[in-house]
This record gives sequence, structure tokens and C-alpha cells, in this order.
Amino acid sequence: MARDVTASTRPAWKEKPSAVLSSTKAVVVVLTTAAILIPMLVVISTSLASEDQILAAGGYVLFPTDPTLEAYRVLFRGPFMVQAIGVSIFVTAVGTALALFTTVTMAYALSRPVLFGRPVLFAVLFTLLFAPGLIPMFLMVRQLNLLDTVWSLVLPGAISAFNFVVMRSFFMSIPRELLEAAQIDGASDFYVLRRIVLPLSKAVVAVVGLFYAVGFWNAFFNALLYIQRRTDLYPIQVILRSYVIRGDSLTADQLGVTQVPPPQSLQMAIVMVALVPILLVYPFLQRHFTKGVITGAVKG
Repeated sequence: MARDVTASTRPAWKEKPSAVLSSTKAVVVVLTTAAILIPMLVVISTSLASEDQILAAGGYVLFPTDPTLEAYRVLFRGPFMVQAIGVSIFVTAVGTALALFTTVTMAYALSRPVLFGRPVLFAVLFTLLFAPGLIPMFLMVRQLNLLDTVWSLVLPGAISAFNFVVMRSFFMSIPRELLEAAQIDGASDFYVLRRIVLPLSKAVVAVVGLFYAVGFWNAFFNALLYIQRRTDLYPIQVILRSYVIRGDSLTADQLGVTQVPPPQSLQMAIVMVALVPILLVYPFLQRHFTKGVITGAVKG
């Protein structure tokens, strides 16, 4: 009798799923995977398809029979694509390094039991709830003489309140006795941060760095707002917006060629150029992703 009562009170997630439920889950997984992979396959195939196959398919190709890299060669032959990629790489690398430095140092300082840090902590958390408006940000950038400079794409995103909260929560979860023991031995705060805290925080630093890098790489609105005359400072995402989303046409003079490939092939090639660099970073940080988010967001 006791065995029957125990079996009947088992949680539902411990029971073996029925055949109908298993089949439904399999169908949902297959459909979701197809919904993700098929558009990606269309983008890759169209960027590699020839003009004849694009015309025969009516615009977009699922499987290219005669793949060619002509669209990529044409894109990189013109100066605007190389400049855009260079600007995006610079903004992403410098912006991520600067944002990590400010976030790590401020999070460590405000994770320590100091009284003067509470007003600063309140100010940072206030920006998490009430973001500055568009006009005040533009006026501040203009007052600092940052318009039409690459630094207008870097400095406004130098710190994120959300990433700061995650980093500070992780630092507060480190045993205080470990840090106090190092300070008793004569270690300074910078030494403790560099030699003790950061080696223990590789997961959360990697995740926060990934958040910053993706944000800087995908940002385009700051360029539209702060870059007004120097089009050579446009990042790759502005090129993506102009020629893929808005549908602006690329001329032979812009590309430096006599014959322009089909617009669909060029558009999908731009999508791939904008997607692949940041996509290659994920496999190297994937093992840190879940651990960094969970341990940085939960304390105790």
C-alpha cells in the first residue's frame, strides 16, 4: 500500500512521457530547427548562387548548383566594405576592452564594504531603471566634440548597468575571508583584483565580455545619430541596414567594377559578412556562458 501511495504522489516530471507527448516534442524540435536553419541556408546559398540561377529561382536560392564567390569578391573590391569592417572591428575591440575595464573595476570597488560607494551604486542602478533620453545623449556627445569621430561609437556604451549588476553580484559571492587573508599578507586592492578575483571570475568576465562585444558589433543607431558627414566611419551594420533592409542599390562606381552581381546575391553576402565574425566567437565562450550567467546573477 505504501508503495502505491508513493508511486501515485510522484511529481509529473519524473513519470515516463507518453508516446504522444514524445512525438509532439520531436515534431516541435524539428519544426523549430527547420525554421532556424532554412533561412540561414537560403542566405548562404543565395550569396553563393550565380546570376542565372537567381533569375531562374525568382530571387532566392535554396541549393546552389554552381556556387561562386563573385559577390564576396565584388564587395571586398570596393573600399566601403573594407572600411566598414575595419570600423566595426575597432569599435568592438576597443569598446569591449574599455567596457570590461570600467565594469570590472567599478563592480569590484562597489562590492567591497565601503560607505562612500553607496551613492555611486545608487546612481548606476538608477540608470538601469531610467535610461537617459535621446536628446540629452546627443547634446552630451556634441558638447564633448565627439560628433563625426569613431569615439562617439565607443564611449556612450562604455558601461552597462545590467552587466555591472551581474559582475558585482559575482564578486560579492567570492568568500570574503579569501580576500582578507591576502590583504593581511600585504596585498593591495589591485593585486587582489588581478591575482585572486579575476582568475576566479573567468566565466562571468567571458559572458559579460560577450554581451558587450555583441552589443558593439550590432549597434547601428549611434552611427546614424552621431556620424553625420563622415560616411567612411559607418560600421558594417549601417551598410547592412542601407543595402539589405532599406533595399538601396549598389552601383558599379561604388563597387569599383563594370558589372554588378544580382542585388539578392550582394545583399545576402553582406548579411554573411555582418554575421560570421561575431558568430565565430560563440564556440570559444560557450562553456562559460551558462556558468557565468547563473553564478553572476544568483548570490548565496
